[in-house]
Amino acid sequence: QVQLVESGGGLVQAGGSLRLSCAASGSTFSINTIGWYRQAPGKERELVAVFGSGGSINYADSVKGRFTISRDYVKNTVYLQMNSLKPEDTAVYYCRADTFYKTTWSYWGQGTQVTVAS
Repeated sequence: QVQLVESGGGLVQAGGSLRLSCAASGSTFSINTIGWYRQAPGKERELVAVFGSGGSINYADSVKGRFTISRDYVKNTVYLQMNSLKPEDTAVYYCRADTFYKTTWSYWGQGTQVTVAS
């Protein structure tokens, strides 16, 4: 199993920056993909940025050029640097990791709130 703990959320003015962290523990060697999702009030959870298997990176079109995902393998931590934040980025941000053993297993963190004030 994999445990994920997010941190770094908060309240920021539009145009500001935040860096989210996701610390993974447990069977981290078995992680195939890991990344960030978000869910705004009344909306479905959506992909923000993710490391795919093989090291590929995918970003949502809405965050390309503003957000950057990075990974520290020694600390087993994934980061999301968010710049030029907009009010529409307001959401709960979740870290998700997928492992594979006979089937895909998905693990989620508890989420961290990001609020962007206009």
